[in-house]
Amino acid sequence: MLRSARNDGERQKRRASMARVAFIGLGNMGGGMAANLAKAGHDVRAFDLSPDALAKAKAAGCLPVASAVEAVNGAEAIVTMLPAGSHVESVYADAVFSHAPPAGILIDCSTIDVATARRVSDAAAAQGLVAVDAPVSGGIAAATAGTLTFMVGGSADGFDRAQPFLAQMGKTVIHAGASGAGQAAKMANNMLLGATMIATCEAFRLAERLGLDPQTFYDISSVSSGQSWSMTSYCPVPGVGPDTPADHDYQGGFAAALMLKDLRLANQAAADAGASTPLGKHAADLYESFVAAGNGGTDFSGIIRTL
Repeated sequence: MLRSARNDGERQKRRASMARVAFIGLGNMGGGMAANLAKAGHDVRAFDLSPDALAKAKAAGCLPVASAVEAVNGAEAIVTMLPAGSHVESVYADAVFSHAPPAGILIDCSTIDVATARRVSDAAAAQGLVAVDAPVSGGIAAATAGTLTFMVGGSADGFDRAQPFLAQMGKTVIHAGASGAGQAAKMANNMLLGATMIATCEAFRLAERLGLDPQTFYDISSVSSGQSWSMTSYCPVPGVGPDTPADHDYQGGFAAALMLKDLRLANQAAADAGASTPLGKHAADLYESFVAAGNGGTDFSGIIRTL
């Protein structure tokens, strides 16, 4: 049975008393997540290859360490937030499997392919360890604010052990199913987001060409059948709707290169599963061109500039 849990403050704090936590991967997302674990009172041993990231983690209350092995030693929870499946497998093989305590819970929050997530889980089980895949949705602002959504794949026991820690980094924690299900949910969700954002951008440009004021179009569409998260929570037009990266020259938020990564993963998963996803493929093609033109670090809503 699928289960979900929402962070309701004190109840979650009681469930996750202070623990030693290893956090490996302190990028734009991981840095904020590690900081929230430290803020919750955990002894966070943080590792990253970037000295700047380690310095920021220290300022946020984490203890920087010199290696992944040092972070993992004695940790009750081990959280990884890494760029790709190859990095996850490497860190697990080189540091986690050989140094994690048997009672520790392994939580990979990276966005990687389903097959790799399942291999990592199987390899952990072979070592007598419990691992879950727990990719996130929400972007940098949500990582900093502790309002992420976690989609968790793994056993019921793994979910129960990971959930208290995830609840201190996010607002919503959902058990998606068996190992790899978290990654499957993340891919499908972000394929939908990428395609919806492009459609939202096209609609605003069309309205503009037809002489309609962007705010007026927003006021109409945001309460009509065209409403979507891309419209009302992440509007790609500056000065319209809530504050979004569009109001900051499309900086911050969710980088186009990361959206392209997720769309590629979704399309590969679709091909492997024999699923037809033509809009997902077209969205990937458009973001491929956008990133190739030098916009990899631009927020993904900035694709409106190409229309």
